[in-house]
Amino acid sequence: MRIGVVSDTHMPKKGKELPPALLAAFRRLDLIIHLGDWTSLLVYDQLAALAPVEGIAGNNDPGEIVRRFGYRKILTLGHGRVRVGLTHGHLPEGRGTAREKAGRAFPNERLDAILFGHSHKPLLERENGILLFNPGSPTDKRKQKYYSAGILDVTNSGLTAKHLYFERSN
Repeated sequence: MRIGVVSDTHMPKKGKELPPALLAAFRRLDLIIHLGDWTSLLVYDQLAALAPVEGIAGNNDPGEIVRRFGYRKILTLGHGRVRVGLTHGHLPEGRGTAREKAGRAFPNERLDAILFGHSHKPLLERENGILLFNPGSPTDKRKQKYYSAGILDVTNSGLTAKHLYFERSN
């Protein structure tokens, strides 16, 4: 199973269309996951034209996106072999980086991975056997060198992730 992972698109403020490089990379996927700060369901429509879409809301999303997706969820992938937690990275309330908050978002849950956004900083780490993955942003790189997104592969041997980097957002 091949899954595209994206976050922090902030559309239409950061553009009316998703970047062509992202759309090309996300063709022929089994699933696309958006980790919040869509800011418009236009993003959902563009992604859904490529593959089924799952996701959660972020701190900049309007009520319609929050009601539709919620702020936190767990997906079971690969015929039930892999459990993946989705969170934006702004909750729970209190101090901490997006990575720290993402790590606290699923207390007492057995997970294989936690996917999050919010910081716009790509991250790929393993901690205590859990994959921590932030795809960055394909439209708002902030101080990062490149725009980015990610790919997860769920196979019989487990879960792997990699970043996709883009020079331009549009």
